[in-house]
Amino acid sequence: MVWRAGPLLSLGSVALSVLSGIWPVAGAWLTKLLLDELSSPRRDPTLLAGLAAGLAVLGLLTTTLPHLNRYLDAQLRRRLDLLARDELFGAVNRFAGLARFETPQFLDRLRLAEQTGQTAAVQIVLPAFSVLRTLISVAGFVVTLTLLSPVMTAVVLLAAVPTVIAEVALSRLRAGMQWMISPLGRRSAFFGRLLTSLDFAKEVRLFGLGEFLRRRLLADVRDAQESERAVDVRELKTQTLLSALGAVTAGAGLIWVVTGTAGGALSIGDVAVFIAAVAGVQSGLAELVGSVGGVYESLLLFGHYREVVRAEPDLPVLEAPKRTPPLRRGIEFRDVWFRYDDEHPWVLKGVDLFLPCGSALALVGLNGSGKSTLVKLLCRFYDPQRGAVLWDGVDIREIDPADLRDRIAAVFQDCVAYDFTAAENIGIGDISVMSDRELIRRAATLSGIDETLANLPHGYDTMLSRNFRHPGEDEAKAGVLLSGGQWQRVALARVYLREDRDLVILDEPSAGLDAEAEHDLHTDLRRHRAGRTSLLISHRLSAVREADLIVVLADGRIVEQGTHGELITRDGEYARLFALQASGYRPEALPAQAAGQG
Repeated sequence: MVWRAGPLLSLGSVALSVLSGIWPVAGAWLTKLLLDELSSPRRDPTLLAGLAAGLAVLGLLTTTLPHLNRYLDAQLRRRLDLLARDELFGAVNRFAGLARFETPQFLDRLRLAEQTGQTAAVQIVLPAFSVLRTLISVAGFVVTLTLLSPVMTAVVLLAAVPTVIAEVALSRLRAGMQWMISPLGRRSAFFGRLLTSLDFAKEVRLFGLGEFLRRRLLADVRDAQESERAVDVRELKTQTLLSALGAVTAGAGLIWVVTGTAGGALSIGDVAVFIAAVAGVQSGLAELVGSVGGVYESLLLFGHYREVVRAEPDLPVLEAPKRTPPLRRGIEFRDVWFRYDDEHPWVLKGVDLFLPCGSALALVGLNGSGKSTLVKLLCRFYDPQRGAVLWDGVDIREIDPADLRDRIAAVFQDCVAYDFTAAENIGIGDISVMSDRELIRRAATLSGIDETLANLPHGYDTMLSRNFRHPGEDEAKAGVLLSGGQWQRVALARVYLREDRDLVILDEPSAGLDAEAEHDLHTDLRRHRAGRTSLLISHRLSAVREADLIVVLADGRIVEQGTHGELITRDGEYARLFALQASGYRPEALPAQAAGQG
């Protein structure tokens, strides 16, 4: 990844790391030679001047090249951050279904993947360059120390072995702790969003939830911090013991060098280079072990990034999938069984259903009967455990999911209100024509929202959000918020923008609309659906009575199907639900309702 992010930047950073590792050793040797020459009875002025100049040049490079190193590191960090985000969200986009986004463990992994991917340069790459620099310095000082005392060199190196072992163990402990507290971090972020987001502000204040949510947030933060503190305590004890061992080793070395100098075995320059070498080896090893431990811990956490980026598709897609044929005959559910996982009950149980091309089919039933699940299978957000969904006789598992969905226009009850401009909020219905303002306005006109959007402060360029402001707008001015019914019309405009699709899915399209707006909407939709294949889901049975076929679902099975008139005649579940809704509009029900309201 580093090489792909910036090969020249990587080479430059490696070269500077090598030079930075050489400088301390070179400085120590130049200092030794200078001191030995100064203490010599026959000093060579030319040599002294050369050594002094060498130290001066080394000092100049030491103070100037780090600026270049920081610049290269910053450029590499930005490029690696961009590459990591591109790969991560590219991998997320390859998940064609919804199952992974409904799995808490995957969401925890995804959170860590996003964090470690964005900080990979700071926590892995740049520390790795630091490891290289330190390794070169330590190697140089080890060679220097060996020339003076092989025994002392062995003692210093052996004293570092417990540090290496301890740092590896601590790194694994810290990485495991991060995975363990990830759910707490994600949940505390959720509570923070509840406390700060406009989407939840009304209910939080109306129900007095602020203090309750704050306590929940702080409880999760405290639990996470307690886990971190336990690791910190263990690290403190371990590092204290290791530091004491290092101090004892350095003290023994100092006693040895002073004794050798007093006996005339070592020169003043030898003392200087020995002290520098011992300090360099010990500090270098401490830094090296710490950096390697940090990189090791980060690599363990980076494993979550790799797991997401390299994850297998959540829905199997053939290497050479079939193109979605234009719908000519119809869509068939053939003995379809489905449940969200093995621990949950069946949501659909042996559903057999045929939607003829050009006809309008309505799904009705109580909540939990399987209506929305059936739509999810049709859009291939999931695959059935048994049976098949056929598009003109072709199993949709043999079709590229993206190609299948390009044949479908849909509006869902929980339509998304994007923090985009009005034009963009409609244009996302078909991004290939997002720049065509005429088509966008035509779609808005058909959905009955054109006049509302045109009269906004910036017209169709107005931000439909208070989270962001219009480009160039004063910071004190925020965007415009639409009502629920207006958002539903924006979502319908997305459907009208995809008017050439084979199938139209309308899942509670009139949710949030008043009675008059609902009537006008369904009148427009009937005109728009005429001669087209459509699937309508609605709890308001008056909206589905003109469908060519009405299918009643109950407990995951089809219990009735037919036209409105046929189902009323049978006096079954549909007739019962229709009579129940109609009773509220009968004159004899009004006094009871009025009394209840009073």
